[in-house]
Amino acid sequence: MKIAYIFPGQGAQFPGMAQDLYPAHKELMERANTLLGFRITDIMFEGSEEDLKATRVTQPAIFIHSTILAMSQEQKPDMVAGHSLGEFSALVAAGALSFEDGLRLVSLRAQAMQKCCEKTPGSMAAIIKLPDNVIEEICAGIPGVVPANYNSPGQVVISGEEAGIEQACETFKEAGAKRALKLAVSGAFHSPLMEPAREELAKAIEDTPIRAPFCPIYQNVSALPTMDPMVIKDNLLKQLTSPVRWTQSVQNMIADGATKFVELGPGTVLQGLVKRIASPEDALEIEGQQ
Repeated sequence: MKIAYIFPGQGAQFPGMAQDLYPAHKELMERANTLLGFRITDIMFEGSEEDLKATRVTQPAIFIHSTILAMSQEQKPDMVAGHSLGEFSALVAAGALSFEDGLRLVSLRAQAMQKCCEKTPGSMAAIIKLPDNVIEEICAGIPGVVPANYNSPGQVVISGEEAGIEQACETFKEAGAKRALKLAVSGAFHSPLMEPAREELAKAIEDTPIRAPFCPIYQNVSALPTMDPMVIKDNLLKQLTSPVRWTQSVQNMIADGATKFVELGPGTVLQGLVKRIASPEDALEIEGQQ
């Protein structure tokens, strides 16, 4: 049996998250508070949904929750992957990145992305029940709109300029999409509009020590396994302006022998996506801890 650990991204947060983990991991959580310069644990444990939506809070909170759960596991994974932000948690779980360095990068990433959103507003939308190639063809004909998340067969999120997303949603409905639903996000993540954030994060990623992981990580940009620190760094940076190839990542993990997927972090979104990506004959075990 090969075990794959998978880690969620932004949107998985919930009030009270990781509170039950605090007694056993107090020292690590307090270290996170010190590193961030504010008591993120107070917001995680006692804050409202609105408090947790602030990007500077959301991304580090999910990272802290996910990595602590990974550290609590008795068995090491045979492979790892994370959805967008979750890729940083996956790298810590695979021994490639320290908790402190991961948290520092996640915090910088969140702040850089927030600046992008404020400077160049954008939007995203979920397109349901259309083939990937049809979505790609339609996006190619609408300036400033790109596929951003290949979440599962029949579920792709697009990203781009506000006007382009509005036009795209109408076009997708006309093309037969079951739904073309704008998402409640503050920016065009995983699109060229995030280029200033990519530039801002470049030196930090370059200067951060990343070791060879003890198991392959299937990265969002390529959906392929790697254990090469230079490739990992390059893909981490490209991730900000490139699509998350989650469908392809999970398919490749299954093809490489994964028989059990364990989602570590708040929420259960990835478990649902894996179930939709896998075929019945794969006979996977899928579970989560939050």
